[in-house]
Amino acid sequence: MDEIYEGGCFCGRIHYRMHGQPMFIHCCHCTDCQRQTGGAFAINALIEAERIEIIKDEPVAVTMPTDSGHPHDIYRCPQCQTALWSDYGRRGWMLFIRVSTLERRAEFFPDVRIFTRSKVPWVRLPEDAQIFDEYYSTKALCPLKALHGARQPG
Repeated sequence: MDEIYEGGCFCGRIHYRMHGQPMFIHCCHCTDCQRQTGGAFAINALIEAERIEIIKDEPVAVTMPTDSGHPHDIYRCPQCQTALWSDYGRRGWMLFIRVSTLERRAEFFPDVRIFTRSKVPWVRLPEDAQIFDEYYSTKALCPLKALHGARQPG
């Protein structure tokens, strides 16, 4: 049986459960993530949408523009506007959970640091981190079994 991780928004209106470990975790330093979060980066856990269970209320999708031209829907609490997860490109089957909305967020460590070309200069990256100026080759870093829900060591 998969472990369950609880999460929710700042005001408590939205509550969800993440069933099991994510496939992969990004620490994204792109300027979009910086602007959307008001911080230096966003930490996103990639997980199949079917493994997210909404327990209380429903987030609303806010569509954001992207440099790629693909739609980026951010699911937010309609009251406090906390970003809970994203559906990049409207894939439907995979969500990017905002790790900071999980109650046990300290248990999750990024597998990769992406878009570091635009990171703020005072952020120091770990020496052993997998670092990419932009994105990375999904096929090279996410083995096929990871794309089917088996978590790979970071």
